[in-house]
Amino acid sequence: MADDPCRDFFLRPTCAAQRQYEALRCVFLEGCSQRQAAQRFGYSYDAFRQLVHQFRSACGGGRPPPFSPPSAGAGRAPVPPLPGPR
Repeated sequence: MADDPCRDFFLRPTCAAQRQYEALRCVFLEGCSQRQAAQRFGYSYDAFRQLVHQFRSACGGGRPPPFSPPSAGAGRAPVPPLPGPR
């Protein structure tokens, strides 16, 4: 399939921040168990549980996760949303 490299970008992330993002997304949006996500993205179960705990604590405390875009006060303009269907 022509889109295989594009699919691999999401299914097999090589950047650590993207790997964290995709693993957490798998749990919070796709409904995967923490154990499934840890295995799928190459984490030990205990390490991934800690990552989930830190993510929940940051979100619950009003702190953005480390891979969130910087705030407007950080000297960078926010990224505009992608255009919707026409």
